[in-house]
Amino acid sequence: MAVADKKVSYRMYLVVFIMFMMAILVMIKLNNIQWVEGDSLRKLAKERTVRNFTIPANKGNVYSSDGSLLATSIPEYVIRFDALSPSNDDFNENISALSDSLASYFGKSSGYYESKLKKARANKNRYFLVARELSYSDYLRIKSFPLFKKGPYRGGIIVEQKTVREHPIGKVAQRTIGYERTNDDGTPNGKGLEYAYREYLNGANGHRMMQKIAKNQWKPINDNNELEPQDGLDIISTIDVYIQDIAHHALLKQLEYYEADHGCVVVMETKTGEVKAISNLGRAKDGSYYETQNYAVAESHEPGSTFKLLDLIALLDDKKADTSSVYDSNGGVIEFYNRKVRDSHKGGYGKISLAKGFEVSSNTILVQAVYDAYKDNPKQFVDRVNSYGLNKPLGLQLIGEGKPIIHQPGTKGWSGVSLPWMAFGYGVSLTPLQTLSLYNAVANDGVMVKPLFVKEIKEWSTTVKKFDTEIIHPKIASDEALIKVRKVLENVVKRGTGSKLYSKDFSMAGKTGTAQANYRDKSKLHYVSSFVGYFPADQPKYSCIVVVHKPNVAAGYYGADVAGPVFKRIAQKIYTDSPPTNHIKNIDAKVKSLEDNYASYYKKSQKETSLIPNVKGMVAMDAIALLENLGLTVNVKGNGKVKMQSIKAGEKISKNQVIILELK
Repeated sequence: MAVADKKVSYRMYLVVFIMFMMAILVMIKLNNIQWVEGDSLRKLAKERTVRNFTIPANKGNVYSSDGSLLATSIPEYVIRFDALSPSNDDFNENISALSDSLASYFGKSSGYYESKLKKARANKNRYFLVARELSYSDYLRIKSFPLFKKGPYRGGIIVEQKTVREHPIGKVAQRTIGYERTNDDGTPNGKGLEYAYREYLNGANGHRMMQKIAKNQWKPINDNNELEPQDGLDIISTIDVYIQDIAHHALLKQLEYYEADHGCVVVMETKTGEVKAISNLGRAKDGSYYETQNYAVAESHEPGSTFKLLDLIALLDDKKADTSSVYDSNGGVIEFYNRKVRDSHKGGYGKISLAKGFEVSSNTILVQAVYDAYKDNPKQFVDRVNSYGLNKPLGLQLIGEGKPIIHQPGTKGWSGVSLPWMAFGYGVSLTPLQTLSLYNAVANDGVMVKPLFVKEIKEWSTTVKKFDTEIIHPKIASDEALIKVRKVLENVVKRGTGSKLYSKDFSMAGKTGTAQANYRDKSKLHYVSSFVGYFPADQPKYSCIVVVHKPNVAAGYYGADVAGPVFKRIAQKIYTDSPPTNHIKNIDAKVKSLEDNYASYYKKSQKETSLIPNVKGMVAMDAIALLENLGLTVNVKGNGKVKMQSIKAGEKISKNQVIILELK
């Protein structure tokens, strides 16, 4: 018995000892928490209940050259209700009045809101959704409602703000305007002007202290932000909304007809290099077309016959040949190192002049002329290409410019066929904008200028930075050579491969191009159709390039048929708007569209344009551009075409007048 009692005593001592040691460990831990880890744990607790949230700054606006708003940042608000914050007295006293105010503002019954708010309080809902996608004026109005005006703690109102990027005129030059995004790793990513000029557009972020009220639910501690965000600067682009609209629809129409894979069009002002229109459309799986990539800037490809302009300039300026020099097309086939160069016209053209060879786009004539002139010194020819800057990117104001390929004599890529193949646009690679820059230089008396997308950066009405015309090459050839080249380019349209585009009512000059792509794999072979030139031919104001990839060969694939009509459509619509000389009569009178209505408003008298036009049935982009150019502020509801306009047609326009368009 004594032994058993002794064993029990030992066990009790052991238990007491263990409990004593545990108590000591607890005391040590508590002391450690209080004095050693206290600061860090208190900081962690605060971080988990109170957090400093970043408020993104409103980005600056992007404007067209005529002042139309292309992209803007709009604050968007979400209102929620912390049903547990108000006291019973405040809740019961204000619930009916708050419900009446919400019902009046949003169009639902007062009973609906009162029921929802009471249910939220009964369910202890601290994050009840009241309304979303609210404007700043909506937010200010709701903030003044009964109960809510008492603030986040007494009134329970929770306000969430985010910034939304809007494009008021729709998808005008969407890929060129671009966007800015953030990758998963936090690095910036984007396209177009939005990304290239983010340093100016983004402004400075603000911040706001918010308190955690439930899992993933936070509400502001104060009504105001701790640090207000600073808006970004505005960009004034070179885009002209009217010309952009013409170019976009002309390209779209042709892509749809030929079921092409993708295409682009660029219209540039000859003297300044300002890009007045740029459209890039790619085909989706459903057959519709969208701005998916900036092909004009980024896509470098073999240009084909449009490269022959370099042949003509070099031969004339180096006095290696004249426009009257005669060459034999040799039945339409010539051979270099067992590789054949063929004319598209079976049997060739016989013996013709260099000028005629260019006009009909004879591969054999131009290749012979270049090869005979430069075979002993191909560097002389390539150096001219290099001097125009065509062997390197143009250094545009946009990120992502495609890299050209111009093989250099003596390097790994150069061979015996490099020179003759280069002469008809193969074995080289250029972007559409590089090709356009060359043709624009011919139109601009030999002065080669860089394409310009942004004219200036402004803070309100103050110019922060201005971008002037930048000269790439002061004179690409002698005046004598340029006069002859311009005459030949005009004859391409009058009597050459572009003769289908000729109109006696207005003059154009340019060059067709029909290049094969993926020709090394016959199963993947397709065509790239192009037309590039300028107008008017005698006093060039605009240059333009149209490139269409992979048209349906059953419908056609030659540059004059596929790309040429887009060029003509743009030229004729601009002529219709502002004829340079005599009055233009009956230019494709049977072809009518919304563009015609838009152009007609531009030609009306001052008295007529002081009246509100009828825009019902017009697509939003056309209607907004028209109304804003008349000095109106336009608010749009919905998508599609104009169904209703808040001000009737025929009423006199007042200063700072606002018109609301309902779309369907």
